Amino acid sequence: MTRPRVVTYADTPEGVAPADLEGFFVGWPRPPTPERRLDLLRGSDFVSLAFDDSSLVGFVTAVSDGVLAGYIPFLEVLPSHQGQGIGTTLVRRILEQLDELYMVDVVCDASLESFYERLGFLRLDRGMGLRRRDRIR
Repeated sequence: MTRPRVVTYADTPEGVAPADLEGFFVGWPRPPTPERRLDLLRGSDFVSLAFDDSSLVGFVTAVSDGVLAGYIPFLEVLPSHQGQGIGTTLVRRILEQLDELYMVDVVCDASLESFYERLGFLRLDRGMGLRRRDRIR
């Protein structure tokens, strides 16, 4: 008999290696290397990670001024683990860490707007972004 899968969560990237970050950033034209992925986890003000046994299957990051504002730049769940509530749990966990802030923003593709709306986010009228794809390594 196989035992049921148990997803566990952590709020630190301690113990995560670049090899653990393979398979993320699907569809990106120039995804960051696994080493840079680890850098972004370590450099974020807040993180939450999902593990299936000891395998990393998802993560979310946030940066903040620590006073009023926070921003969620990355939510990644491996394709093999999508549709299981892991992304929802990760966002809820990061929002708990950002609970004292006035605003938490996320920029996402239109196809993901309903996902974030279910978690209490509101569509904003305007947003701008600069993407320097030549700087991804």
